[in-house]
Formats: sequence, structure tokens, C-alpha cells
Amino acid sequence: MPTIIVIGVLVAVFVFVSSIYADVLWYNQLGFQRVFWTEYLSKAAIFVVAFVIMALAIWFSLRLAYRSRPVYAPDGHQPDTMSKYQSQLEPMRRLLMIGVPVVIGIFAATAVTSQWKEVLLFFNQVDFNKVDPEFGMDLSFYMFSLPFIGLLTGYLISVVLIAGIAGLLTHYLYGGIRIEERGGVAIGKPARIHIAVVAVAFLLLQAVNFWVDRYSTLLAQDGRVAGALYTDVHAVIPTKTILAIAAVLVAVAFIVGAIMGRWRLPIIGTAMLLVTVIVAGGIYPFIVQQYQVVPSEKTLEREFIQKNIDMTREAYGLDAVEASNYDVELNPQKNALSQDSATTTNIRLLDPNLVAAAFDQLQQFRTYYKFTTTLNVDRYEIDGKTEDTVIGVRELNVNPNDSWVNQHITYTHGYGLVAAYGNRVAAGGRPDFMLSGIPTDGVLASDDTYEPRIYFGELSPDYSIVGGPEDWEPRELDRPASGSGSEDTRNTFDGDGGPAVGNFFNRLVYSLKFASTDLLLSDAINDDSQILYDRNPKQRVEKVAPYLTVDSNAYPAIVDGRVQWIVDAYTTSKNYPYSKQQALDSAVTDSLTGGTRAVTQTGQINYIRNSVKATVDAYDGSVVLYAWEPEEPLLQAWQKVFPTNIKSYEDMSAELMSHVRYPEDLFKVQRELLALYHVTDPGGFYDENDAWSVPSDPTQSNASVKQPPYYLSLKMPKQDNEAFSLTSTFIPKTAPGGQQRNVLFGFLAAEADAGSEAGVKAEGYGKLRLLEIPRELSVPGPGQAQQNFDSNATVSQALNLLRQGASEVKNGNLLSLPVGGGILYVQPVYVQSSGQTSYPTLRKVLVAFGDKVGFADTLAEALDQVFQGTSGAVTSESDNGEGTAPAPGEEPETLTEEQQLTDALGDANAAIKAGQAALAENDFATYGQEQAKLQDALERATDAQDALTGAPAATDAPDADAPATDAPATDAPEAETTEP
Repeated sequence: MPTIIVIGVLVAVFVFVSSIYADVLWYNQLGFQRVFWTEYLSKAAIFVVAFVIMALAIWFSLRLAYRSRPVYAPDGHQPDTMSKYQSQLEPMRRLLMIGVPVVIGIFAATAVTSQWKEVLLFFNQVDFNKVDPEFGMDLSFYMFSLPFIGLLTGYLISVVLIAGIAGLLTHYLYGGIRIEERGGVAIGKPARIHIAVVAVAFLLLQAVNFWVDRYSTLLAQDGRVAGALYTDVHAVIPTKTILAIAAVLVAVAFIVGAIMGRWRLPIIGTAMLLVTVIVAGGIYPFIVQQYQVVPSEKTLEREFIQKNIDMTREAYGLDAVEASNYDVELNPQKNALSQDSATTTNIRLLDPNLVAAAFDQLQQFRTYYKFTTTLNVDRYEIDGKTEDTVIGVRELNVNPNDSWVNQHITYTHGYGLVAAYGNRVAAGGRPDFMLSGIPTDGVLASDDTYEPRIYFGELSPDYSIVGGPEDWEPRELDRPASGSGSEDTRNTFDGDGGPAVGNFFNRLVYSLKFASTDLLLSDAINDDSQILYDRNPKQRVEKVAPYLTVDSNAYPAIVDGRVQWIVDAYTTSKNYPYSKQQALDSAVTDSLTGGTRAVTQTGQINYIRNSVKATVDAYDGSVVLYAWEPEEPLLQAWQKVFPTNIKSYEDMSAELMSHVRYPEDLFKVQRELLALYHVTDPGGFYDENDAWSVPSDPTQSNASVKQPPYYLSLKMPKQDNEAFSLTSTFIPKTAPGGQQRNVLFGFLAAEADAGSEAGVKAEGYGKLRLLEIPRELSVPGPGQAQQNFDSNATVSQALNLLRQGASEVKNGNLLSLPVGGGILYVQPVYVQSSGQTSYPTLRKVLVAFGDKVGFADTLAEALDQVFQGTSGAVTSESDNGEGTAPAPGEEPETLTEEQQLTDALGDANAAIKAGQAALAENDFATYGQEQAKLQDALERATDAQDALTGAPAATDAPDADAPATDAPATDAPEAETTEP
């Protein structure tokens, strides 16, 4: 049995040590070994100190109590119960006096070690050079010192109490404290001194607590607003001062009592302290609040509400918001869009959420590739013009039921980016790709094309074994065949992307880590093999910078010939005085979060800065951190802890800078706060008569899901030039039990373009512009605009026709734009037929301005309907690819059954509208002609539907299970594009 126990312990130790060794290899390979050692050595040091303090205090208390035990001869005539306990404890007394302190010390130290960040920040703090409005203390005291002081005093109080209790129990067990037959308690002198020492230590620590609590009132969140309010300043803070002094005086009384052997004074002092705590700490503040503040709350709290408004806006970066009134025009006027043509011709119609299915069908090529369910919006310069693009990564999609070799040796990486124009589509409503295919082709593919292999991504497998010598036969499937008769290409990873597993010991370590005997025994692993793991870009940034809060979305970009994942990261705190706390997970959750954009960060914050931009190379996984706000005090403190791991943003290349954008999670947090804190007058803020909320996403069935912010290129009123921006809207906050008014009250835009010059931020980057709409105007909000679309007779009739033949109509993202002197809503409408290989295609565009609705095949036509033919928008070159005649000498496009069905339904819709118009004019001849057209269109629709029923697979989409010899769809010439 002892041998088995020893072997078990050795195995457990080896597994533990191997786990640490694997982490060392991972951090060393990335060049962030200092982060690992700093974090773990700091935790170890904190653990040791906390353990020693607790364990020694308990041991010392037990030891003193035992050594001072009374020694007396037992009386055989009197029963002595305690002697029985003593005789039973004596054989294991030495073990208990060591074991109890060790066990309790381990548990206590483990709890303290989890607070390692607070400890390191305290010893590396940096001044904010700004003071709080109540005590005049530098804000660094609240951000760095106060959390540490609270941690330290709380831990020392637990040490005193646990050690004291342990000592008193020992005194009792060994007779230092006895319960007498008459009911009294006899306490020996050593026990009295022991009690006095414990009481003095406890009271002095409580005095510190009372004193520190004065400053903690500035962090309170339980009042009408955050921070110290009237009652706190005029009742709580003074009484905390009194209690701190009283605790010190009672501690002195205990010292005197212990010296003189008289305990009446400390007992009276303790009783008076308890009464003071109840009266001064509870009753008096309650009386002040109820009978002085409540009757005159608006007047008395005005000063403190103003402090809360100012400090909250500073903490969340809202103090520089440029707010202006926007006198909205409700009726569209002729030529109203003439000044906004740059915005209206670049409105993004491609919905990155819906179009992901089209990317899958048209660009997946094999079942082992996949795109994320929500794509990203970026911008690229094409022929001197910046184009909004929808971009996705063709990532690896490994079958979990496949063999170990296929999962970890053969299928190791995805291949290439796919990008489409955001403001136009190709024939049939398909995405108009600017980068597509395997090998990659398109206007974004340069002469020296980028490295397309994606070893690190959001869908990468948990681990892969890659690499090998030059003469090693490639085992990794690189990309599928590009034509008939050719074979799939195989490749060997030649970068430095993971720890080496060429030697037996490393293979053993990682076989334990991933619980895989195949990893240990496989012949596919050689001396040059590497193991790639922790491959999600956000996960890698979180590991190399554990002090940062990472944005829920990482987005890809082609930067200097490589695919780089760009990740935004934040320094956050919940200790900014007078600032309102916000639940981070609640603030950033909307209709697009989930899947690869799952919100992983939780907890309360009341301060946030986008201090760091990070990049993760999709090929070799290398991580680079850039200090985006180098003067931010929290970041400066962390740079003192990890001095060599963050570069200056001035080291960013021009191409990287051109893809940096304003982060989504920061914007979401800011809009949540701005819904209340756009009001800067304390009286109006108190009344809450102008509170806003973020509207629900009207395209979702779940009414409680917030509408996400959208990236758009637009020019705000009073803005000189069009800029890539992140936008959101506000509607009135619903009163409890009230009915939601879905009218627009505000429009917020953040200038998201960081510029295109190496190491230089664009002057306007991060500028927040808020348009406040006069409250007397009834401007439709997003929900009301969607309702106007859905209830419009022409729209609903046309959409019902499109729904025929088992087709599904899907509403795209509802975009809001402040143009034409008002608010313009634009929504793409997609149609998806039945069948496993079907995907949504853009067929119609909805436009609303005020209560006027436009509905057409193209954006230009829909705008012309609303603005009486004077929208100024660029006329489309074709009709969304529907019924477009081929150019002279050009072969007509062969339409699929799905497209034929959609075209026939569109013709039927047009015939119905024309027939109704003729009937209204009593033109029965034209009405009869249109009825004939309608009958022909319905017959064609029936034929197309029959064909679909017989062969449901759409022929214009490559079959996911097509053989390797099939040419990819992008090899075929595409039809002429359209610009809706």
C-alpha cells in the first residue's frame, strides 16, 4: 500500500509539473516567457507570504495556548471530562499543531493568490494626475491603493480571528478556560492576555477598515447615482471617522486591562463601541436620509449628481462627445440627397450575418472548409477608392468523428480570405467578390500574393502536429485540386508556430496534456514537428496579456502580405470614484453575439480604455501588442510589471493602420451609458424625463435582443468628409408598465478609421458625434421603420409573391443614416429557396424616409421612389442581375431553376402592379395584357418550382461534396455586376 501511494503521488506530481512545462514551452515559443514567469512567480510569492502569515499565526496561537496550559494534579473524586479529550488528542497533538496551520494556510493563501493583479498594481502604480471631487486624493489611490488595502486588511482580520479561535479552543481543551459548576467561566491569566492581544489586533484592523470605508463611499453603487451622496458626506463619512477613533480607544482599553488585570474598562468600551456602531453607523444615517434628504432630494443631491455625471462621462470616454441638435425633416424633398451622394452610393447592402451562407455555398469548395456564421466588415482601397467590404476566412472544419491522423495531421489549416463589395452584388443577387477562389484571385490579390494558409483562427481545431524536414513527404492537405485531372496539393508547415515535439519527453508531456496516446506513438511525428494549440486569436491575446479585457470580436485583414487577426483589448477597473458601474456582458450582448463572437468577459466595470491593439498572425500565430493609448495610467502600471511586451503604436505599418478601427465592445458600453448620461444637467438627470435605451433588433423574433451597431461609411452633418464609422440609434426608455414608443431620439456615430499613415493616428479617430432629435418630432425608430415596411401593402404583396415556391424572405440588417436632412432607413431583402445548397440572394431593397417607403430592385430605384426621382444615387448597371440582357457578342447567362423561379415571381409582381394601375385608369386593354403576362409568369414559376422539386440542388453553387477534380465556381466568368 505505501508503494502504491508513493507511485500515485509521483504520477500526480509529474502531471502537474508537465502541465507547467507545457506552458513554459508555449510562452517561450511566442517570446512572452516574461509574462509567464512574472505572473507565476508573483502568484507563488503571494501564496508563500499569505501562507506563512496565516500558518505562523495559527501555529503561534496554538503553541502559546498549549505552553501556558495550567498543570494540576487530577482529583479522582471529581469527574474530569476535559482530561479524556486531552488524552485522546495527545498522541496526535504534534501532527495537529502542524497540520491544522498548514491546511488552513493553504486554503487562505489560495484565495489571496487569485487577487495577484491588485497586488502587482499596488506596487507598480502610476499617478492619474487628477483628484477626486470629495477628498482631493489622486485617482490612483482608488484605482491601485484602495483595492490592495481592502485585500490586506480583510486577510489580516481573517488571520486574527482564525488564529484567535484556534488559541481559545486550545485554552479550553487544556484548562486555561473552564466552565465552573456554578455556571461561571474561569479564565486563567495566560488566556486573558491571549484574548486581549487578539482583541487589540482585531480592533486596530477594524479601525483601519472604518477609516478606509470613508473613501469607499465614493465607489458606492447603491444610491440614486454612484458615489458618495448627501447622506454619505454629511453622516456616513463623519461617523466612520468617529468609529475608527473609537475602535483605537477600545483597543487601548484592552491593553490597559491586560496590564492591570482589570477587564471592566475594556468590556464597557466594547459595549459602547457596539452601541456607537448601531447608532452612528446605522440609525443616524437612516434618519438623515429619510427625514432630511428624501423630502428635498432633488435639491440636496444636485451637487453629488453633477459629480456622478462628470466622473462617469470621464471614466467611459464620454466627456468629449460632440452633441448637436438635428432638426429632422420628416418629408423627403427633391434633391435632398445631393449633398450626401458620397454616403448614399456607398451604403452597405451586403448583410455580414445573412451572406455567410452564400460564402459557404460559393466559396467553401470542400466540406473541410467553413466560414463563421457572422462575417466582418472592413474597408480596402480599390483603384484609389476606399470600398466597404464584407470579409471572411475560409477556415478549417474538421470532422470530430474522423481518424486521429486526419484530425491532427492531415487537416491542419484553412485557406485564404474571401471578400465581397459591400455596396453591390453580382448577377442573381450573389456577393460580388473582390477576392475569392483557390488559388486566390481578385482585385485584392497583388502580384506578390499574401500567405493564404490559416493555421490560427476562430474555428481551428484544438491542436495539430505540423512541420518536417525538407525531404519529408508532405502530409498536410494544403488546398483542393484546381481542375480536372489534378490532385489535391499537400504542404508542410515551415514557420515557427508552436513548441517542438520532436523529442520523446515533449511528446509525453503533450500526450498527457491532450490525453492522447496517439500523439505519443504516431509515426507521423518527426524530429522537426511542432504542435499548434491555443489557436483562437482572442485566446492567444488573453494568455500573453492576462491583465487585459479582450473584445468579443477578432477580425481578419491582409496586412503586409499576411493574414492578420486584429484584436482590440481594454484596461478596465471598477474603482473609478463617482462612476456608474456597468455589467460588461450585458452591455456588449446583442443579436450578433454568440458563436465565434461569444461574450466571455463578465463582471462589473466603471472605467474602460481601448489601451491596446493586438495582432495575431494567421500563419504562425505570432502575437504583437501595440500600446494604443500609451499615456493611460493602468496600461503604464502594467508596463512596469511587463516592461518589454508592448510596442508603441508608432511601430504600426501603414497597411495595418488602415485596417485598425474603433472597437465594437467599447462602443456598446459607451452607448449603454450615453442612454442616460447624454443629460448633463443634474436636475434633468434626476427627473429621468429624457432617458433613452438601445432599440431591439427589429429583424429578430426575440424582442429583448438589442440591435447591434453597424460599421458604415458615411458623412455626419457638419462633418467635412465621409468616414468609416460605427453607428447606433436611441429610442425613449420605457417606463415600468408603460408602452414602448419606438421613435428616434438620438443617433450616435464613432469615427472608426484610424488612418493610413504608418505610426500616425488619424486626427478624427474615435470622435463620438451624437445627434439629438427634437422631442416634439415623431421620427420613426428602427422598430417603427420595420413596421412601416411590413405593413406597406405593395411591399407585403410583393414579398408574399417571393415567398411562393417554398422560398423564404429574409430581412437584412436595418441601417440608419442621417442624410437628406432626416433619417434614412435602408434594408436589403434576401430570398432563399428550399434545398440544402441554397443560400440567401439579394433581391430587393427597402428604403424609408419619415413615413415614405421605397421598394425596388436596386437602391437607386428605391431612393428615387422616395425622393421623387431626384435621389442623386448612381443608377445601377443592371437590375440585380435579374433579366439583364447580355452585351453584344456576350453569351447569355444560364439561369438556375432557383433564379428562374425568382425572375418569374418578379415578373408576376410587376404584372400585378401594372394591372392595378391600368385598372385604376379604366384602361381595360392594358389590364388584359398584364393579366396575360401574369399568367405567363405564373406558368414559368410553376415550371421552375417543378424543376426544383425534382432536383433541389442549385447548380450555381458548388456541391460541398463534389470530387476534387471539379473546378471551383470562381473559375467561371461572372456576369456583369450591379451597384444597387
